[in-house]
Amino acid sequence: MRALREVCLVSPARIEEHHTRGWIVPVGGAEEKEQDPVILRRFVEVSGGAGARIIVIPTASRLPDTGARYEKIFRQLGAHSARALPFEHRADAEREDWLGVLEQATGVFFTGGNQLQLSTILGGTPVAKSIRRLNARGVTVGGTSAGAAILSEHMIAFGQGGATPKAGLASLAPGFGLTNRVVIDQHFRQRDRLGRLLSVLAFNPFAVGIGLDEDTAAFLGPDDVMHVDGAGAITLVDVANLEHSSMAFAKPGQPICLTGIKLHILTKGARYNFVTREAVPPLPPPDDDD
Repeated sequence: MRALREVCLVSPARIEEHHTRGWIVPVGGAEEKEQDPVILRRFVEVSGGAGARIIVIPTASRLPDTGARYEKIFRQLGAHSARALPFEHRADAEREDWLGVLEQATGVFFTGGNQLQLSTILGGTPVAKSIRRLNARGVTVGGTSAGAAILSEHMIAFGQGGATPKAGLASLAPGFGLTNRVVIDQHFRQRDRLGRLLSVLAFNPFAVGIGLDEDTAAFLGPDDVMHVDGAGAITLVDVANLEHSSMAFAKPGQPICLTGIKLHILTKGARYNFVTREAVPPLPPPDDDD
């Protein structure tokens, strides 16, 4: 199977006059939901706080109670309302009543599961088009695990683990296209996915690679600054100054030679500016008073 499929890509919607693009919030999966749900609480905050109207899309999941579980969590965290829209078939994405509900959202959240299930059911539908327009209009859009992977223009559909980039290690598919600045991988450190993220970036050094640990989120702001939150870390791979990639000559399974890569490990409170390509570490913790 070819590592990079020939696909019809989608790009971010044009920002309408007098509007600002909404937050984009990929989560690495397995986010804390019970004890101290830091990430989901912040998602509610950037979606409007007490006035937030959150739509949950559980399409990637095969568990029947996934949508209801997130509805309950978001309401408990102070959202004005939370409703799941269970798009199970492509025909569901044509339902005018559900599209009308979606248009009233201030936040949209995709649950985890299978990202190809998300793309094959919702890709190219009125739902996907509506979500791009909503984000360009200021609505927060996020997702966890599979729901994180599909947010960008290029989505890692599947691939193998391992630290070394190799030709054919990962396969790409079109995502929803909310941003073309990044390629997202999830469960990153837990599933040893550095190699497959690097192999994807070896094709084209335009995008920045975001490797999300579990219970960790990247809050991509409308000012093109990413804020890190959660218990883990983000492995950020910047290939803007890539000097050499052997991808053009590598045979399937062969290691890829890459030089000139910059890599950041960013934890809670750190920031990254996509315009200046600068990373800012978190502030040091306050001194303990003994």
